[in-house]
This record gives sequence, structure tokens and C-alpha cells, in this order.
Amino acid sequence: MRLLIVEDNKKLATFLKRALEEEGHIADVVFDGTQALEQAQQLHYDAWIVDWMLPGLDGLALIRQLRGAGLGVPALMLTARGEVHERIAGLDAGADDYLTKPFELGELLARVRALARRGGQASAVMHIGPISLNKPERRVVLEGALIELTPREFSLLAYLMREAGKVVSRTELLTQVWNLAFDPGSNVIDVQVKNLRDKLGAHASLVETVRGVGYRFSTGRAREAQE
Repeated sequence: MRLLIVEDNKKLATFLKRALEEEGHIADVVFDGTQALEQAQQLHYDAWIVDWMLPGLDGLALIRQLRGAGLGVPALMLTARGEVHERIAGLDAGADDYLTKPFELGELLARVRALARRGGQASAVMHIGPISLNKPERRVVLEGALIELTPREFSLLAYLMREAGKVVSRTELLTQVWNLAFDPGSNVIDVQVKNLRDKLGAHASLVETVRGVGYRFSTGRAREAQE
């Protein structure tokens, strides 16, 4: 699972990141609610772990805005605010679960696993930038218009979007998209990437080539860092 931790206590955030990565997850950390809003809309996550008291935008407002944007990713509110009316407020804001600090790590990990089971359908729909991809319906919408992709192009785009912002190696694509355990020595990936870019039209640059390594689905953040 790919998780977003929104926590302004850097010591706790580092602890959570390490614990979740030891469980086999990918965990990103953001310390500010406003930055978290931007990142959660640009990158695909399987679940969010959100503190209430945050600089920029508090956790309740963050979850409300993400829900208002149509993002159904499961959210766990992790906070020191544990009064009954506060729990109700958190759940009413759109959180799927609520855990108070201090907490037992084992319980947190179990709740994250439960969110993963609960969020299976939600994570099957991804929205990144101008593109929306619906796995169950095998539909891709680009700036409001449906685009037709072959099954292989769809699988390629879905995988790149799932790993958005991360460089995906050619070997990984062959394994995950083509189900091949070896490189056949052909240009099969290059051909499919070219076809996909053609169909993305003016947004073809979203699929970036990382020379000597593979490809990356850009969220815009990578391009900003290079400029």
C-alpha cells in the first residue's frame, strides 16, 4: 500500500513512516495541511493517516476538502483529541476511522490493514491531474473526454498512475504489465508508451522517459523541481 502520513510532529511522523515501511508499505510524510491537500490530489494513495491539529489547514478541513473533491481514499484520523463529540466531528468530516494518541502501534497497523480492505473499491478509481482512470469500468477520462485505450495501454497507464511520481523500471513494467520474468529484447514497451502518448495528445508529457531506467508518470511536482 502507498500511504500518506499528515503529521506535524516530526518525531512521530518519522516513527510512523519507519513502522509502516517495515510492514512493507510505501509511506510519504507531509507536515502541513495545505501541502497535504495538494499532494493528495496529485498522487494516488491507498490510505491517508491524518492528524487533527495541523499548520495551514487542520485535519478536519483537509478531509472535508478531499471528500468534496471526490476522493474516496480511506482516511484514519490520528489525534490527541478524544472526546466523544470530537470523534463524531472527525467521522462526520469524512474520516473512516478514528484513533486517539497515545496509541499502541499494533492497533494502528491493524486499523491500516482494515482500511486497505475497506478501500479496495475506492483505490480502483484514480484521479491525477487531468486524468481519471476507473479500473472496474476500464474507463479513462482526459479533461472530461473519454479516450479509448487497448487493454495493454490501459494496464500500462494504470500501473504508471498507481506509481505516480516514482520512476518505474523497464523490468518492473515487464513483470507487472506484461507478466514476463525476462526481457524479450524487443521494443514492446517503447511501442506501447508511444501509442499511449499519442492518445494523451497535449498531455503526452505526463509519461516521462527517465533515460537508462524506465518511465515516470509526472504529477507536475517533478517538473517543478527541475525548473
